[in-house]
This record gives sequence, C-alpha cells and structure tokens, in this order.
Amino acid sequence: MEILRTVDALRRAVEKARGEGLSIGLVPTMGALHRGHMSLVERARRECDVVVVSIFVNPTQFNNPDDLLTYPRTEQADCAMLEAAGADFAFVPSSEEIYPEPDTRVFDLGSVAEVMEGAMRPGHFNGVAQIVSKLFGWVQPSRAYFGRKDIQQIAVIRRMAAIEGFAGEIVPCPIVREDDGLAMSSRNTRLNAGQRAIAPAIHRALLDAVEACKAGESVEQVRRRAVDAIDAVDGLRTEYFEIVHPDTMQPIACWEEAPRGAIGCITVYCGEVRLIDNISFTPVKP
Repeated sequence: MEILRTVDALRRAVEKARGEGLSIGLVPTMGALHRGHMSLVERARRECDVVVVSIFVNPTQFNNPDDLLTYPRTEQADCAMLEAAGADFAFVPSSEEIYPEPDTRVFDLGSVAEVMEGAMRPGHFNGVAQIVSKLFGWVQPSRAYFGRKDIQQIAVIRRMAAIEGFAGEIVPCPIVREDDGLAMSSRNTRLNAGQRAIAPAIHRALLDAVEACKAGESVEQVRRRAVDAIDAVDGLRTEYFEIVHPDTMQPIACWEEAPRGAIGCITVYCGEVRLIDNISFTPVKP
C-alpha cells in the first residue's frame, strides 16, 4: 500500500489507474479506524480494481471546537489496518494540503440537511459536502462507500453529488456492531468502562421500538418508548430520536407516510460522548 500526502500525488495515482481502464473505489474516513471501516474497505476491494482510502479529520464539519480537538487520531495503526485489508492507496493529507485557502462554498443541500444532525450541528453538513466534493473531484471514483450509521450524511452526499454532477455510485454499507449491539464508532474509544457498559442500551431500545412498531403502536408511541427507555439509564441522555422517511429524512407522523419502511435516527449523550445510531422500521400491513 502506498501512502499519499499530497493532492498531486493522489491525482497522479488515480489518473494512472483510470488510464489503464481500472475501476476506482473510494472510502472517505476520518481515521481512528475500526471493523466498521474495514467492512467498507473490504467491500470496495471486492467490487473495484483500485481502492483509495482517505484519512482526514475535516475541521470544517466540526461546529464544536472541543469535539475537533478530542477526535481520536491513530494514523500509524490506521495505515497498518488498511494495508492488511488490501487498500492500494491511503490518502493522508494535512489540513493545509486540503485547504490551502478557506473553502467558502455554501451548498444548497435542501431539507435533508436541515433536520436532526443539521439542526443540532449548524454548518456540519456543509463541511461534509466541502470535503467529500473535493475528494470526489480529485479521485473521480467509480464507487464511493459510506456506512449506514451516518444515514443522514448519505442522503446529504447524494444531494451534493447531484448538484455537482458526480457520476460515481454512492454505496451505503450496513452498520457493524459490537457483540453487545453498540454501533462501532471512532468515538467509542472515548467511553470509560462505566459508559461503555451502559452504551448498548441505545441499541436495545431501538430493537424494542421495532417490536412495538410491529405490535401496532403509533409513530409517537414508538418514539416516546425509545426515548423513555434510554433516558431511564443513569448516564445516558437522548438528544433526539426521530422516525423519518428514508429518502427525505423528514419526520413522519404515521407509518403510512413511509410505506417502504421508515428509519429511526437517534443521538444520545453517554456522559460527554455523543453517539449516533439508527434502525429500520417495516410496519406490519393490515
């Protein structure tokens, strides 16, 4: 595996591959890699001739400076994992390389970016669009791989790609979980032992919400059930739990508004660590 530090080196590598008629898979990450990231790399390896993985903690998508400072950075371990997984190139640039001057672009991301994470983290999704659009422009991937844990982000990236005219396929990949159900996240490394012990209650509440949906409870009943279960755990606090249409990311009032199935999107504070997760609902038809 070759580690690339500059945009010019990245461009040369992918242009050579395209010139040879090879397909290119891109996996954008912020590092602190885990098995969830590796599942994306492994899928890209199966489906593409060349696999490029970016490792860059993007400052423009952090609305909280403390969150940016505390985000884990483990470059050496990350690169070892990527090499073992069969990545061809790791793009590991500096902030100055990505942003030689401030990126002042503002994207018209529409309503998918205005709710949930968009409402709680002003400017976050515009920052995501800035970095991903840069990567798409430089790499021009045949396919780009993203984890479904950040399901609203995938909707935003689809919107950005449509605006910018990027032709590559955006490939959502399943959430990878620990044995106790906790969604894998780089932020999990910030949990102390006590917090790690209670964090799986988030997924348990989501599973219970799905069963309540199947039993015929209303959207609001299901939503309230999950929030109450999580908030009853000392050390957990729900920031939001919304049950939304899978395409628009807009909250639904009844299951009939999402006939193909809704998505329950949740953010919970475990101590000071902000954890996100989601789950699919498929209401039982009468």
